[in-house]
Amino acid sequence: MRFKRAVLPILTVLAAILALWYAGAVWMNAQWSRDQAARAGVEIGFTEILRDTMSQERPVLPAPHQVAAEFGKTVFGTKVTSKRSLVWHGWVTLSATAVGFALGSAAGILLAIGIVHSRAMDLSVMPWAIASQTIPILAIAPMVIVVLSSMGVTGLLPKAIISAWLSFFPVAVGMVKGLRAPDAMQLDQLRTWGASRAQTFWKLRLPASMPYLFASLKVSVAASLVGAIVGELPAGATAGLGARLLSGSYYGQTVMIWAALFAAAVLAAALVGLIAAIERVVLRRMGMAR
Repeated sequence: MRFKRAVLPILTVLAAILALWYAGAVWMNAQWSRDQAARAGVEIGFTEILRDTMSQERPVLPAPHQVAAEFGKTVFGTKVTSKRSLVWHGWVTLSATAVGFALGSAAGILLAIGIVHSRAMDLSVMPWAIASQTIPILAIAPMVIVVLSSMGVTGLLPKAIISAWLSFFPVAVGMVKGLRAPDAMQLDQLRTWGASRAQTFWKLRLPASMPYLFASLKVSVAASLVGAIVGELPAGATAGLGARLLSGSYYGQTVMIWAALFAAAVLAAALVGLIAAIERVVLRRMGMAR
């Protein structure tokens, strides 16, 4: 009974999404079917339109079963070493995501520690960190690629830097909130015990910040993936999910584009799930499991 209560709402929402998706595919692809029939000088009814919109080679909006078929073919039906495999492209993007996530998370944590312990950094650095996120990443990415390319730096690092740019801010904000989570009474108690700032950090502030840190890491890892994909677009990359999206856009292969988007969504969900699993283990060992 509990299983039905948990699964039924999910299946209901999924069914509604699929119904709307199929309706949208028929509506958006129907015009091409009518144009083809008009050129051939024939009349077509709703049944013929419905059948044709479900199987067009280059639809405006692919039907769900077309995307699923392309996804299955490029994930399970193609060798992972092939450049047609979404697993291979996903691994390329994942590599840049992992490096960017590590760099961005480290920068965010260090920045948060400095902001919490330094009034000057709080007043000077934090506004700049906030302002940095107002600049569109699509404007920054080409500049980063061009500048680093002129310095002879290509490949993984430029994409990782763009990924880190998007990922450091959620970690910084979440970590600042977490490090400031202990109330005044707890801080005063440690002062009466003669604890140093370092001891206060390790014994009180850092443990209190763990739930906030992991919540921000889940946002950060998804942002890192977006940054890695965006970083592949201006670089003219031939590998990665961004390159797959670009290739599909060039050749009008909308089914390929949607399959790559779903691969990116699956990868993001897997990364967030991994962070959540680590969070459960860490908080349980710290006695903070919910």
